[in-house]
Amino acid sequence: MNAIEVVNLTKKYGSFAAVKEFSFAVKPGEVLGLVGPNGAGKTTTLRALAGIHPPSDGQVRLCGFDIVNDAVEAKKRLAFFPDEPRLFDYLTVDEHLEFTAGIYRVRDFRPLVDPLLDEFELRDKRRALPSELSRGMKQKLMIACGFLHAPEILIFDEPLTGLDPLGIRRMKESITRRAKAGAAVVLSSHLLHLVEELCDTVVIIQDGARVAYGTIDDLKWQIAQGRGGVSLEEAFLKITEKPAEARSTT
Repeated sequence: MNAIEVVNLTKKYGSFAAVKEFSFAVKPGEVLGLVGPNGAGKTTTLRALAGIHPPSDGQVRLCGFDIVNDAVEAKKRLAFFPDEPRLFDYLTVDEHLEFTAGIYRVRDFRPLVDPLLDEFELRDKRRALPSELSRGMKQKLMIACGFLHAPEILIFDEPLTGLDPLGIRRMKESITRRAKAGAAVVLSSHLLHLVEELCDTVVIIQDGARVAYGTIDDLKWQIAQGRGGVSLEEAFLKITEKPAEARSTT
């Protein structure tokens, strides 16, 4: 069974359709890259997956639970990581993890905390408030909190923002490790080399609609047409290229 099923997802704001009949699926252990130009509908799609903005039409199912009709059961199984960390000003690093454990009813969570603090290089910051953390440290804390209840579904919007090179390397390792353990991952990023490195499949969205969907190798093969050495970036640019007449009117 697919861990994530998105069927004809449509999200409207008034008369404007930000996402139109968008479909894809993610199996347990699979990492899917959601990519597209600025304003294509990526963040709207991620927020619909997380249940923040309910679909105007279509369906989102997480581990078999409808994100609208079975919202509590669906959300128990996911962790959503937005592009900007959202933390509580007056909770320390430790208190953020304790608060998260309470929300998700994680029993005997204390043995889980230290490994997460070590994984994200936060052990010596455990008594620090968010105001004392760098942008990258805030990102790490948000993700550590999200990992605490061992979610089956991970949704990332630009997960590497603000991280230094070592932090980037360790974040990639963290995502890969959890996918290998069976988590279904959706990763949206403008860093196509990251998508090419981590993802099994890619769905490309443009103007709110799906324009390509498949394995990275399949997408590159479609563009290569017998040539070798085509990158995901080259395939993406070719797929999303607008005709000259369309460019002249935008």
